[in-house]
Amino acid sequence: MLAVLWFGFFATSFVAALFQWLLRDRPEIFAQIVQATFEMAALGVEIAFGLVGILCLWLGLFQVAERAGLIRLLARGLSPLFANLMPEVPPDHPAIGSVTMNLAANMLGLDNAATPMGLKAMRDLQDLNPRADTASDAQILFLVLNTSSVTLIPVTVLLFRAQQGSADPGAVFVPILLATSASTLTGLLVVSLVQRLRLLHPVVIAYFLAFSVCVALFGAYLSHLPAQLLAERSSLFGNLLLFSVIMAFLGAGMVRRVNVYEAFIEGAKQGFEVAVTLIPYLVAMLAAIGTLRASGALEALLDGIRWALDGVGLDTDFVAALPTAFMKPLSGSGSRAMLLETMKTYGVDSFPATVAAIVQGSTETTFYVLAVYFGSVGIRRVRYALACGLAADLAGVTAAILIGYWFFH
Repeated sequence: MLAVLWFGFFATSFVAALFQWLLRDRPEIFAQIVQATFEMAALGVEIAFGLVGILCLWLGLFQVAERAGLIRLLARGLSPLFANLMPEVPPDHPAIGSVTMNLAANMLGLDNAATPMGLKAMRDLQDLNPRADTASDAQILFLVLNTSSVTLIPVTVLLFRAQQGSADPGAVFVPILLATSASTLTGLLVVSLVQRLRLLHPVVIAYFLAFSVCVALFGAYLSHLPAQLLAERSSLFGNLLLFSVIMAFLGAGMVRRVNVYEAFIEGAKQGFEVAVTLIPYLVAMLAAIGTLRASGALEALLDGIRWALDGVGLDTDFVAALPTAFMKPLSGSGSRAMLLETMKTYGVDSFPATVAAIVQGSTETTFYVLAVYFGSVGIRRVRYALACGLAADLAGVTAAILIGYWFFH
């Protein structure tokens, strides 16, 4: 599926470029597309090498935590849940701990820690994979949960709204929490149907009820804070937790008499290897995305949607927010640019900009995550992972639009 979709990006871009040339007299479109492929290829290398330092840091810390037994301890506490969600993962396996830490980092908006933790989790799951080039069920579930995980603190979106002069930057906090919850639930349900997971098992229900209560209480606390204080508390809580994790890893290593420096160096060496492995996968995906944007295919799709909605008499106010929705699964930087463009064009507190902000905070860069995570372990056959991830994205975007109408229209 991924090969067909990747080719489809280029084919669609070529058809759109021919249309621009022959019917709109824009021969320069081909130069723009070629330039976009070069720029995105360079960006892929830049992103990969930009990850070297942070990968070395976190994979080194994870090596210390593994030798100290912390990852095994975390896995033991969650093994009843993962026995039902990932039955092929043995109890006490390090993958359970690294998966949990990645999802927790994603929920708290700790992007600088979430990616290395996710790559570590994917490598741990790859150790159990009987077919090295094909995604396992556990890896697919992890990837879908990663791309759709509940975002408790959408710091970036709140800061963008504040920078653009919003009267109430925090107004989208609760809508984002609701929309991202819909995305996560959909992703889990779709994968569970394909894999026939036992979601109604009492153990699974107990874990999810406890999680839901914690999320609800945490969301209720944050939602009552003023926007500026919300951003400050979010930053303080996230960074305090992050540094506490680092100290817990190193402290446990010292207590267990682990040579923490040598263990860190051993793990950090893997960071450079992982970053280099990512380059071809990132270049391939980003180049395809670049051609799609430069060809004007996305703009044409928006015009078609607006025309279709007008034809059946439906409201089209949300269509101006769709560039962010279309770009988010493809590129995080692209979707941020689209969000800011919508804010500047329509006003930061306008309905399209507000819906775009909810979309930005409740969906994930599915193609990027798929390329990075599966690429880091050499997986080429992704099976149904992309379809399930996009289903979660679609649910998140749909929920964002409906919730936007509910709260703000």
